[in-house]
Amino acid sequence: MQLPDVTPDGLRVALAQAVDTAMYWQEPDGVDVLNATEPVRRELRRVGEHIARSLHSQWWTTPPALTDQWSVWTWGDDCPDLPVPTAADRLHLWGERTLVNEERAARDPSTSFFGWWSTPPTRSSTRRLADGTPAGLWFVEDSMGWERAVTRCLTISAGAEVYEIDGRKAWAELCRRFPLEVTAQIGEDWRRTTGRSGRWVVPGWTLVASEYEGVHLTVAGYLAAAGTAIDVDADTASVIAGWGPDETYWLTDALVGGDFQTWRCDTAGRHPRWAEEPR
Repeated sequence: MQLPDVTPDGLRVALAQAVDTAMYWQEPDGVDVLNATEPVRRELRRVGEHIARSLHSQWWTTPPALTDQWSVWTWGDDCPDLPVPTAADRLHLWGERTLVNEERAARDPSTSFFGWWSTPPTRSSTRRLADGTPAGLWFVEDSMGWERAVTRCLTISAGAEVYEIDGRKAWAELCRRFPLEVTAQIGEDWRRTTGRSGRWVVPGWTLVASEYEGVHLTVAGYLAAAGTAIDVDADTASVIAGWGPDETYWLTDALVGGDFQTWRCDTAGRHPRWAEEPR
């Protein structure tokens, strides 16, 4: 069977649907189990190779465009929350809470509440797609069905050091260099979704910030590695959880905020479509 031509809209819709169905707090559902069988994997591999050859997917492997980044400032009808805490304040508070939660959960597992994500606690941004919409509007894991969002343009210093996560190896290396154990507070959730039991770590973002201004996950890296157990060393593993494709988390405040844009999502058609709200 001949596969259809790849189009920007079709590719965006397919990627958005794949991201929206991500669930890291439960066992794989029936669709996940079926997709993991060899006959289905073989056909999916053929589709993936077809997409990878398209010019429309080439940006999936590229680093962020530092002069044209867009952050989803708020979802829904809320106003932009200005001023916001500094990145340093967010990282410090996150580091303290993570250590306290790990110690508490190790003593009494019933007190564990960390969530399932492995993202930094700071602002993130994405590039704009070919139609002018920020990628962050479309690619949201387990989205809440928002129909309005406020985004803000960010300009990043040309010399900013950004760590590139293009797959499992890059994530494992980041965890290996800056390990922070979260087994007691997150291990059960990740065991359910990956089937792996053992010790778990996430990158210690406070330490990562001492070397990098940002951390970027490519679309290809997301598709290849998100939601899977990634071996860090012989005893520990990690999961890329809660990230969006092409998302860059900024670990310092070395960026300039620009104009705000408000977007509305039209859900009347077959697929949702974001459009800028008239000012």
